Amino acid sequence: MKKFLNSVDTVLTESLDGFVAAHADILALGDEHKFVRRRTLKPGKVALISGGGSGHEPLHGGLVGHGMLDAACPGQVFTSPTPDQMLAAAEAVNTGAGCLFIVKNYEGDVMNFEMAAEMSEGVMQVVTNDDVAVENSSYTTGRRGVAGTLVVEKILGAAAEQGMALKPLRALGERVNGATRSMGVALTSCTVPAAGKPTFDIGDGEMEFGVGIHGEPGRRRDALKSADAIAEEICAAISGDLGDRAKGPALLFANGFGGTPLMELYLMYNSARKIFEKNGVTVTRSLVGSYVTSLDMAGCSITLTMLDDETIALWDAPVHTAALRWGM
Repeated sequence: MKKFLNSVDTVLTESLDGFVAAHADILALGDEHKFVRRRTLKPGKVALISGGGSGHEPLHGGLVGHGMLDAACPGQVFTSPTPDQMLAAAEAVNTGAGCLFIVKNYEGDVMNFEMAAEMSEGVMQVVTNDDVAVENSSYTTGRRGVAGTLVVEKILGAAAEQGMALKPLRALGERVNGATRSMGVALTSCTVPAAGKPTFDIGDGEMEFGVGIHGEPGRRRDALKSADAIAEEICAAISGDLGDRAKGPALLFANGFGGTPLMELYLMYNSARKIFEKNGVTVTRSLVGSYVTSLDMAGCSITLTMLDDETIALWDAPVHTAALRWGM
């Protein structure tokens, strides 16, 4: 294993120190590295809080700022943050309008966020479960929450910035999650620093189809295929799951897992866009880049979110975070 490390035990705290220092104009670090929050809070706005295991950067800390999250709670690598982290974050960023937790559907995340919500007042939750690859995995009960979580956070962040109340925000989050589907494919494993070796073995001519963002198994191990063939199967799974809803305006998001060059991500985006548009989808908004990663894994996911006038306007609304910036 070759990584830039001082110690496996301090990799997260040292990374958080550097991250907040690099973006000190918009971010502040909570006590004991429990959370990252917006430096300047907006009074009377519903606070949006998310989090999860580290290793998926820039999700979630890189999405804290104007127009998105108010705080993010980082767990150890691929390990859920603890309820006391969520409680501390909620206390720090709740300015009186309540908090909405945005939670990826992994057992540890759901359990710990639910515990924190039960110990707080004025807290509601939205659970994301956009992955169509498998119904269950070793990490989840039901579908996994993956790259579509970013879409939910962006749209809800804009709505909260505009003054939407807690209950309507939760309903909007559930609607956006319901209109979002994702699937990924891995070409290599990732290497967790504490393990010091790849999470799984995969041959040079193989791919893991439908892989999760922690390296958990997908639909099957298969021979490596062309980009067009991979995109065809991913798009068919997404469109098949959406059914009749897979028509009209949509956001197409090609996401890298951390070890895939942008050149290849744009190639995959191009393949997926042609397939979707041939079948009645109109790609009106796009995002390409490594935003929901799996450490150093080579691979990508495709996310499709069906849009309407309201969600298009909210996607376009100004945002200023470490990872996403436009309209300001």
